[in-house]
Amino acid sequence: MTSPPVAATHRVFKVYGSTGHRTTALNDVSVEAGAGELVLLLGPSGSGKTTLLTVIAGLEKPTTGDVTLFGKNVADYAPSQLQKLRAGNIGFVFQTFHLIDALTVLDNVLLVTRFNRQPRRAAKERALGLLTRFGVEGLAGAYPHTLSQGEKQRVAVARALVNEARLVIADEPTASLASQQGFEIVRLLRAFATDENRCVVVASHDERIAEFSDRVLRLGDGTLVS
Repeated sequence: MTSPPVAATHRVFKVYGSTGHRTTALNDVSVEAGAGELVLLLGPSGSGKTTLLTVIAGLEKPTTGDVTLFGKNVADYAPSQLQKLRAGNIGFVFQTFHLIDALTVLDNVLLVTRFNRQPRRAAKERALGLLTRFGVEGLAGAYPHTLSQGEKQRVAVARALVNEARLVIADEPTASLASQQGFEIVRLLRAFATDENRCVVVASHDERIAEFSDRVLRLGDGTLVS
């Protein structure tokens, strides 16, 4: 990687519990991901993938070790700075979508733009452009309960990208979808990384996603095995 990484961990340990009842979720993990690439964290359930994502995003502190985001150690951000950084620079894609049933598709996508005070008109244009790109523009006024699983995930991906995030973190984004739908979601994330020079980190147990990835980092029992 010639340019500085967008996100990186250095010798990170994450331990839960107290003496006598300690669980090591991450064991000396060093990874990095840069602009323009899709990095896959591959491993079975319980391997530490989700914990690593939360640590990378600054949602959890490592027990020991360093985490850097956009060239700065996460420990050097004040909590309010870190919250603002996530709102404006990090997009999240979840397995269970987290769409709000009382809001339309368009308003679900626009919701995250309120946290970094994007001008409404520009945010709406960006949101509609993403919905069009993902083939669900006709659903802008629909409500989540009327959507298929694949449509819900496309909306969730649009929401993650609407702030022009420099880093997108996707936790098992294909797990609730049929194979073809899942591949379409990964293709969208792959295209976003390439076309907009963004960093995408995906955690999954699905070996087939590897073909869309620039690098595959395998985790087992909290340890980076390859």
